[in-house]
Amino acid sequence: MLNSSVSFFIITKLNQMKRIFLLSFALIFCSLQINAQQYVSTEAANRNLLIEEFTGRNCPNCPAGHIISTRITHDNPGRAWSMGIHSGYFAVTTYPNFNTDISAIFTDPYDDVQGGLGYPAAVLNRSTEEAIGRGYWEAAAAEQLQIAAECNVGGHVTIDPIARKAYITAEVYYTANSAESTNYLTIVMLQDSIAGQQAYGHTNPAQDLGDDLYCHLHVLRDVVTSSWGDEIAPTTQGSLVTKTYEYAIPEIIGDPNGVTVDLDNIYFIAFVTEKYQGMPTRPILNVNRLTQEQSTGLAISPYISDLNMEEGVFCSNERTFKTYVKNVGSETLTSLKYEVETADGNVVEHSWEGSIAPDATERIDITLNIPFGNNEMNFNIVEANGQTHEYSKSVMALCDEWDEYDTGCISEIPLTIEIMQDKYGNHTTWEFLSSDNTVLASGGPYSYLPNANSELHTYTVNVTADCYKFVIYDSYGNGICCGEDGDGYYRILSENGEIIVDGNGEFTDMAYNIVSIKTSGAVNDVLASVYNIYPNPAKDILTIKGDNMNQIKVYNALGQMVKNIDCNNNEIEINVNDMNNGIYFINIINDNGEMTTSKVSVQN
Repeated sequence: MLNSSVSFFIITKLNQMKRIFLLSFALIFCSLQINAQQYVSTEAANRNLLIEEFTGRNCPNCPAGHIISTRITHDNPGRAWSMGIHSGYFAVTTYPNFNTDISAIFTDPYDDVQGGLGYPAAVLNRSTEEAIGRGYWEAAAAEQLQIAAECNVGGHVTIDPIARKAYITAEVYYTANSAESTNYLTIVMLQDSIAGQQAYGHTNPAQDLGDDLYCHLHVLRDVVTSSWGDEIAPTTQGSLVTKTYEYAIPEIIGDPNGVTVDLDNIYFIAFVTEKYQGMPTRPILNVNRLTQEQSTGLAISPYISDLNMEEGVFCSNERTFKTYVKNVGSETLTSLKYEVETADGNVVEHSWEGSIAPDATERIDITLNIPFGNNEMNFNIVEANGQTHEYSKSVMALCDEWDEYDTGCISEIPLTIEIMQDKYGNHTTWEFLSSDNTVLASGGPYSYLPNANSELHTYTVNVTADCYKFVIYDSYGNGICCGEDGDGYYRILSENGEIIVDGNGEFTDMAYNIVSIKTSGAVNDVLASVYNIYPNPAKDILTIKGDNMNQIKVYNALGQMVKNIDCNNNEIEINVNDMNNGIYFINIINDNGEMTTSKVSVQN
């Protein structure tokens, strides 16, 4: 409780009684102001419930535990919460790695779960010295929810998504006397909707995402207070305790293979425990989820809540980046200006106009040409509603090189895929995908060959003009060759036996190739349009002549688009005086959407 003092002077005896009255009123008013709760109820009630669920991604029975804990929380909305604690034998460190120091600390006191043999297990309101099996959770939950609570817990969190800070106010109001003069307040951060592997995840259809992915919920990520709680007092009936915290939200938690802390899927739980009993503080006297908002307190305040590159198989340097812009200001966003910066310092500008209401999110696509290789791209919002703004988010963007094969005038051709397995074919699988990631062909795993070290497998797949990706996997992580295990390889051949892709077996867990299948003419044998581009090298003016030109894009050697020209003429002149000397690529797109690429040199 905060102390307050009021200074005053007695001017005359006549005013003394009046001043005493005013002083008493002022002290009462100050006391009310200081002790008035904002978020917590002062009404006596039963305890809420916290299920501390010990779990792991390699635990075969844990999805069954998730079903039970979810049923308890759904049946008691606003009164019960579950906290998934990943630690111990079944909590593996492959991605997504949920193991943290705090999860290990919370697991350590319970001998029956430390080795993982007791998974899934839980403590409910820390009411037992040992964790209990999932068959007892619902009965224990019902019992805890009927116990009168000594205190109520409440509070509020304001998340500044640009600074990545959480400003937390937690309140505890005692509706009865606690048995201890000091109790302990713990605040934890949980996260929902994390996709990752889970053993036997299919047994819980509500969280099974398919493709060996599982939606992990209420995962313990961090603790804001001390591990076993911060001391709070007084704990007598009518007392209000208020605690405030400023918490820096990490970008990623977990090492190795850490998981991004998604600001749109985190929340905070506060609970009060009675006293230390051995290592932990227990039992939990009450628990609650804190209310939450995202705000910077500014009128104009956009940030990029998510940023990713479009998925697919590509045979060009052009990529579309999906930026999800959230408005956490009080005014509607009507315009933004981006500066997209590559690791080598080159900058591309992009402008947007539209409408994003406060607390709303809008997807804004930005299409760029990026160089070959793995590129770090920084997306900077430098202007919002015409005002200078500072926000930056980065993403790694991979641009693969590709092999090309021209089919001539044939619209569809058969390709032959050869897989020469090594001795351990049971480790090998592969896929052949089209540009939209559709699997057109696949194979493996193959047999283990105890008496041989190689065997050939042949497949045929029909393809048309498109971009394709071939991926081969080795689960053991040593490829499909060499030495005593056999000299394996993979190949893709045309119908006349020409080798399009020639891959040896020397890779680790995965190898892949991108293949562009092109046609040089239509089915009716009409030759594709021929474009005349001159002079080359170009100086001052570059001329392009040809039929059916619809759009011309000019890229520099770094893959950055420097000109984008719409045209409906058979001849166009491009002023190159504003272009630096060097090599440029001219993409000419015709009325049918077909693209032809030529290389020119500019020498001003």
